Amino acid sequence: MLQSFHFSFAAMGCPCALHLEAEHEQAAQQAFTIAETELRRLDRKYSHYRDDSLIAEIADLAGSGRSLTVDDETAALLDFAASLHQQSAGLFDITTGALTHLWDLRSGSIPDAAAIAEALRHVGWQRLQWQRPELSVPVAGMRLDLGGIVKEYAADRVAQLCRDAGFSHGMVDLGGDLAVIGAHADGSAWRIGIKSPDARNYATAHIDISAGGLATSGDYERCLIVDGRRYSHIIDPRSGQPIESFASVSVSAPSCLVAGAAATMAMLLGTVNGANWLQELGLPHLCLSRLPE
Repeated sequence: MLQSFHFSFAAMGCPCALHLEAEHEQAAQQAFTIAETELRRLDRKYSHYRDDSLIAEIADLAGSGRSLTVDDETAALLDFAASLHQQSAGLFDITTGALTHLWDLRSGSIPDAAAIAEALRHVGWQRLQWQRPELSVPVAGMRLDLGGIVKEYAADRVAQLCRDAGFSHGMVDLGGDLAVIGAHADGSAWRIGIKSPDARNYATAHIDISAGGLATSGDYERCLIVDGRRYSHIIDPRSGQPIESFASVSVSAPSCLVAGAAATMAMLLGTVNGANWLQELGLPHLCLSRLPE
């Protein structure tokens, strides 16, 4: 008889959870070990906060004239990023690392115009030289930031590794980005509450998913607040400024990676264009706006 197990932990800079239905605790613990090991690996590899990550190595390469041969996993992420950049007419850009470092959510301050202008000189996917598997970064000071895709990719990876290990019923939750291992043992879907942007302990809606992924992009979990004004963690690569958009966008898709990219794209496009784009995309979604203060 299957039992329900829940593991809470922190990884990749966010609270995480593994929900699992397994025959006994030892089996569930095995799945948790698989999940935690994979997340630690991906964080070491792709974090832009670590000095020993691949992202740091690429930053050190910038402006050197040298190229780096990347592995298949990284190449697939770069190809996906290239596709998103093209589809968004440049709005989705993983070269915004200089800007995200500048808009440090922990700083409590807003960067000045001169600093933003300087950071923008080091932004632009078109300035990279990417010919799989060779990556060259001609612009000194350019930094990649895979924050818009790597956590969602990680959720999918953990879910697949759990399935490969023989687990059929469970869900991976990485700070609200979800990948389903499999529906409940009775066939029912996982019911996910979507937090209200105005009352964080209240679920304004529920979404049922039994496969694939669900991702939410918004400004009420990660933001900078200065003098009562809220600044999103999502930066427009054209202006160097935080976007003004929905409070959050949640998207359900065949994978968490696709769901996360769609949610972030809608946030970048803004309330009117983002809503229209999601409608055309045809994926189930929920867009929330904050009540006027």
